[in-house]
Formats: sequence, structure tokens, C-alpha cells
Amino acid sequence: MEPFVIATETCYSADNILVRIHTDQGISGIGECSPFPMLVGETQDTCFYVGKKIASQLLNSDPLEIEKRMKEMDAYIAFNSTIKSAFDMALHDIAAKEKGLPLYAYLGGKKKIIQTDLTIGINTPEKMADTASNFVRDGVKIIKVKLGKNGKEDIERIRLIREAVGPSIQLRIDANQGWDYPTALATLQALESYDISFCEQPMHHQLDHLLPELKKSVGIPIMADESVFDHHDAARLIKADACTYINIKLAKSGGILEAIRIADTAAKHGMPCMLGGMVESRLALTAKVHLAMAHDNIRFYDLDTCLLGHLTDPVLDGARYNNYFLELDEKPGIGADIDPAFIKDSESITIQ
Repeated sequence: MEPFVIATETCYSADNILVRIHTDQGISGIGECSPFPMLVGETQDTCFYVGKKIASQLLNSDPLEIEKRMKEMDAYIAFNSTIKSAFDMALHDIAAKEKGLPLYAYLGGKKKIIQTDLTIGINTPEKMADTASNFVRDGVKIIKVKLGKNGKEDIERIRLIREAVGPSIQLRIDANQGWDYPTALATLQALESYDISFCEQPMHHQLDHLLPELKKSVGIPIMADESVFDHHDAARLIKADACTYINIKLAKSGGILEAIRIADTAAKHGMPCMLGGMVESRLALTAKVHLAMAHDNIRFYDLDTCLLGHLTDPVLDGARYNNYFLELDEKPGIGADIDPAFIKDSESITIQ
């Protein structure tokens, strides 16, 4: 990858894991995950090791009993949501293929318009404003801006970006847990005049108890991200009136099954959700587009991860970008695969 900077780290590469499950009926399912150590505490190495154990556990079991299989994974090892999400994805791919349906239809959804934002990583205010201008010239209508390094500089970043893009472009901001409470309060209050759609995760999840007060004190809606790993977290924040929206990521939730539970929990309380990601390829992206089409409470889309500096695209078929709108075909399952030539030299193991 081209280096991509957020408040907590800089991404130099996408160190992802691919899972393929074969059934004795001749159907195979594919899944992908992208470990993000600073958020989920997993690396490519830990995912590979735990994945071998999970694969052994899945042998001779029914892949269509997805909920049961996921409970078995949880019984084997707590947390490790990222590697579990790859297996969850592969199991859903099998289930949809077994029914001869594209995944969104298997999940009960229908085609709808999916327009992603495009994210600007942290840089100097001037360079970020230049990037925003280039985005707009390329047709971007929704820009997400990474902040969280320095509150005063963050205000200048947004001032210059809004000046560069004009009033019609939607701006979203994401501090990735980078501010403390006083900084979050001062910065968000200062940014209220710049028409910000919402702010993702202004403070570290350990400061969740301060989110209700922050939400009441600022005019910019708060979106919880790193604070919500599962539907229990979602219920806790909703009960505390700690946020306006929730960002769902498969690598946090452990996959599609739990992501749906989060969206359902939020829907019961009239709280819309966004679907985001780590630095997955178009393979996992395609699965996420299916999920977005299958749940009406997923209303915001941060599905630009494979546009954020990926220097290669190893995916065959799958979701396509059309001027920042995402499109799917009607192939059964996820409808995407990985070019065998791309992974022929990768470290791999077969459990059988």
C-alpha cells in the first residue's frame, strides 16, 4: 500500500488472510480478513495460527449451520473476531451458493444504491485540502477526513478542506480514539460551523462513560466505532445515550452474523448504522456490499478501503466501483475470488 496515516498508526501494507472452505457436496466458500492490531489485537500471524485451529474444528461439521459453527468458534477461543470473520464470510458464501442466490438475496435483501465516501489520511492541513480538491474533481461527493493527532491542527484541517471543496460536499470526520475529553469537546465545538455529518470515535473506548456528556455538549452527531464490537456493546451505548450512529465492521464483530445483530439492535432504537472496514481487498469488500444491500438500517457506507493506496487488485469478479457507487452482479454467493497467480507464493496450509 501507499502509506495511509490515522491517529493510532500508519498502514504500509495490507497483511490479510484468505480462507477457503470446501464441502463434500463440491461447493467451496471464500472469506477474507484484514487484521488491525491497534484496534482488535490481532495480527496476520495470530490469525493464521488461530485459523488453523478453527479449520480443524470445522472438519466434518455442517457448514449450513452458521450460527452453531460460530458458537463453536467462540467456545474454542474468546475474542479473535478478525479471523472468525473470514470463516463466517466463507460459511455465508457456501450457504448462498447452496441456495443458488447472490449473498444479498440469501440474506433477504434487494439491490439498492450504495455510494461510498473516500477517506483522506492525516497529513498537513494544506496537503489534505489539496487531496480533497482532487477528490472532488474526480467525482467524490462524500469525503471522510482522518483527524485525532492534534485538536488545533484538526480545526485548521477542516477549515481548509471545507474552503477547498465548497458547501455541497458532505464531510465526515474520524478521530480514531485520538482525542481526550477536553480536546474532543473543544475541537468538535469549533467544527460545528463547518457542516460536519458526524464524528467517528472521538475518544478512546476506555472513555465511553464520557460519551453521553460529549454528545449533549456538541452539535455534531457522534458515531461509535472502536467502542462497538458486538450487539452487547451497541445496546450498552444506546442505553447510555452515548452516540447517534454506530459503525459496523466485520473484523470487529466476527463476521456477517454478528454484524446483522448489531444492525438489528440499533434498528430497534431508531439508530442508523454505517458499514466500514479495515484494509481488505475487493473480496471482503464484495461481501460487505452484499450485507449493505441486505439491511435497511445500514444507511452510511464507508467502503473505500481498497481505494486507499492498494497498489494491486488480486480479485476476480466481485463488486465494482462506478464513480464511487458500488455495483454487484447476480452470481451465487459472494461472487468474487482471488487470482491464483497472486497467492501462489503465499504461505498457506490445508486442513483435511
